[in-house]
Amino acid sequence: MNCYCGQPKTYANCCEQAHKNIEKAETAEQLMRSRYSAFVTANGDYLMQSHHASTRPIKEKKAIVKWAKSVEWIKLDVLETTKGTENDTEGTVTFKAYFYENGKVAVIHEKSAFVKESNKWYYLGLSK
Repeated sequence: MNCYCGQPKTYANCCEQAHKNIEKAETAEQLMRSRYSAFVTANGDYLMQSHHASTRPIKEKKAIVKWAKSVEWIKLDVLETTKGTENDTEGTVTFKAYFYENGKVAVIHEKSAFVKESNKWYYLGLSK
């Protein structure tokens, strides 16, 4: 079975690696995919850890986990990646994350900004 993020690997050989050690997410896209899988698995600790300290919504952690558990995740489509390679210090990933909520399909369409500090990628927030 493919990983929750859509890659043709098992969860154990894909996003779970980053969930156990954030440094395993070597690109901005890998971090973004691992964050999607963290939403699917309602892994609030990883969602906070992978969110940059300057924008980390610690007070919203319980609400985020509750919401992540309340929807049925369908799939992730990565539309575009700019920079964000192992050698970059910043990058963006544009994606669509599909889920069922209240019996209807909904989608998060976002261009996310990422930054690399101390050899770790972090989610900053919406790209400007």
